Amino acid sequence: MKNRIVAILEKALAACRRQGLLTAAEAPVIEVELTKDPAHGDYATNLAMILASREKKNPRLLAGMLSEAIADTEGILERIEIAGPGFMNFSIRTEVWVKELTAVHAQRERYGMMDFGRGKKVQVEFVSANPTGPLHIGHARGAVVGDVLANLLTAAGYAVSREYYINDAGNQMRNLGRSLWYRYREQMGQSVEFPDGCYRGDYMKDLAARVIAADGGAWLASEEEAVITAFTDYAAGAILEGIKQDLQAFGVIFDCYFSERDLYRDNRVGRLLAELQEKGFVYREGETLWFKTTAFGDDKDRVVVRQNGEPTYFAADIAYHANKYQRGFDRVIDVWGADHHGYIPRLYAGIQALDRSPEDLKIVLVQLVNLLRDGKPVAMSTRSGEFVTLREVVDEVGRDAARYNFMMRRSDSHLDFDLELAKKQSNENPVYYVQYAHARICSILRMAQERGYRAPTDGEAALRRLKLSEEIDLIKAVTRFPEVMEGSVKALEPHRLTFYLNDLAALLHSYYNKNKVLSEDQAMSEARLYLVESVRIVLQNALKLLGVSTPERM
Repeated sequence: MKNRIVAILEKALAACRRQGLLTAAEAPVIEVELTKDPAHGDYATNLAMILASREKKNPRLLAGMLSEAIADTEGILERIEIAGPGFMNFSIRTEVWVKELTAVHAQRERYGMMDFGRGKKVQVEFVSANPTGPLHIGHARGAVVGDVLANLLTAAGYAVSREYYINDAGNQMRNLGRSLWYRYREQMGQSVEFPDGCYRGDYMKDLAARVIAADGGAWLASEEEAVITAFTDYAAGAILEGIKQDLQAFGVIFDCYFSERDLYRDNRVGRLLAELQEKGFVYREGETLWFKTTAFGDDKDRVVVRQNGEPTYFAADIAYHANKYQRGFDRVIDVWGADHHGYIPRLYAGIQALDRSPEDLKIVLVQLVNLLRDGKPVAMSTRSGEFVTLREVVDEVGRDAARYNFMMRRSDSHLDFDLELAKKQSNENPVYYVQYAHARICSILRMAQERGYRAPTDGEAALRRLKLSEEIDLIKAVTRFPEVMEGSVKALEPHRLTFYLNDLAALLHSYYNKNKVLSEDQAMSEARLYLVESVRIVLQNALKLLGVSTPERM
């Protein structure tokens, strides 16, 4: 509906230009939004106010001019009102909303799906935690955000690949192998003092026990360097396998696990830096190589090779993103922790040096999670290794509750996650509230079948009976789903789905509590069945995108 209003306004703008009423060279981007107050109509635009600064005219005058130029050939508008300094408010005819409901039944599981992606290849890289320990609750939020984004992009017609970047090179991996070596020696009865930087969680004790079970004390007779190398490979492989299992239990499956080590094979990072040096983007100062990121708006240039000859993370990231584009991705989306915010300008500089547009990269930031139990903070300390893992959260509250609750805020906002609330089977728990709406409708449909009622095949005729304001509000909410989908994809804001579902479930529950869906009036009952079945279809489609189940009984 929003796009239909935009199209009407575009034609009105063109008509005003042809008549010489508008003279500015550049046409503005037309934005149409829901009105904050339904009393002001269904949709509103500030187009006249945007035009006013360009045309040097009164915005209310321009709003009137545009209103007169509107040709509503589809007949969807009931009225247009000019409000405040120049807002244009649009009210849609009730029968248009009702007719839209038939599309829900016609398309069913395809309702809300789009094709504006047109098969373009998009890679979504997310989680990408170092394989030095189990995934914790912070990784869990990034996992859901990335996974739901990928689902939304797929539903919009993009060819999507999910990727996990394995940071398996560098000092942190060597520290992992050394940590396992110390735990191994400790469990073999030696006195060990752990140096700073070691990983000391209980999972390291478990890994050491597995090594001892397989090889006994054989490693004690080996050279330390050889042991650390072997233990690094073993620990990284075992931890990564555990990460994969935890993610699978969380409903997250990756298409590709890309190893950082692959970037250093055949000197790929070095060769890329040499190419960038020839282009003038990399320069040398003494033994240090610098990337000229200030040429692309960064506040200072960045080191890509340290004085000791070791490449930086930034050097590897440039090579990694070059590899992504070489694999044919039209667009790359990175889901990062919010602590990487300062890193963004240099990466945008890096891809522009690779002759890519800034539009080819999008970085979605994910803020921290505050874990609570009955409103009280749960202590988390990664330094001591005593942190709450993804697996622990999923085991305690379940996959559905975990995924839904992680999506209850914008990804770049802090999130409070209360374990006890997530387990409640009451309206206080958002996922229960929404799933119960679906189960409630399934119960109504079963009762209708028992009584011999069924949703009519001629939806338009039946829906003429639906005249209550609550019914019209519910119809409007259902048919807004494609708009929510499109907005979520274009803004890369998957949390909009949960906001929408919370509102839709609230309308359904309120309608059910005030009105009987099934009554002795068979014709009215069947019309209302048509309506609630539409709600069920949309609930199912949206929850599927969130990776949340749709129970038929609760």
